[in-house]
Amino acid sequence: MNPPPFLLPSITTPGSGKVLSALGDEVTVLLSGEQTGGAFTMVQVVTPPGGGPPPHWHTKEDEWFLIQEGRAEFWMDGVWKEVPAGTAAFLPRGSRHTYRNCGDTPLRMIVHAAPAGFEVFFERIAEAFHQPGGPHMPRILEISTEHGIFYVPPETE
Repeated sequence: MNPPPFLLPSITTPGSGKVLSALGDEVTVLLSGEQTGGAFTMVQVVTPPGGGPPPHWHTKEDEWFLIQEGRAEFWMDGVWKEVPAGTAAFLPRGSRHTYRNCGDTPLRMIVHAAPAGFEVFFERIAEAFHQPGGPHMPRILEISTEHGIFYVPPETE
């Protein structure tokens, strides 16, 4: 058996992470799967007031969040819960969830996803969002499916 690949320590300083935008969020990749040997991804997410992704679930990764600034609400399997800055939340794969900024200032969070790959998904949908003519939703749904991310039908929210 081959030994695992050797990873070098990695530091991302402020302002040096890759910045992506889609679904109204700005996502800065702080640690990518390339840097962590595929173990996890770490991003900072900034969501404007009223913003947040549609309810969804993941088949490939668990997510955990740390609210840095602002007011957030999490929807987890049909129930909304408002949480203050400093809150940590764990949303395992398979759980139906989303979040939204329920305040009037930007919501800032650190989000981890394990294993890595979320940053690749987000980069791909960011490209789809910025095509001439605006977002092409069938392509966004296709990319989501390829990454094991599925959206909750509105009638079940």
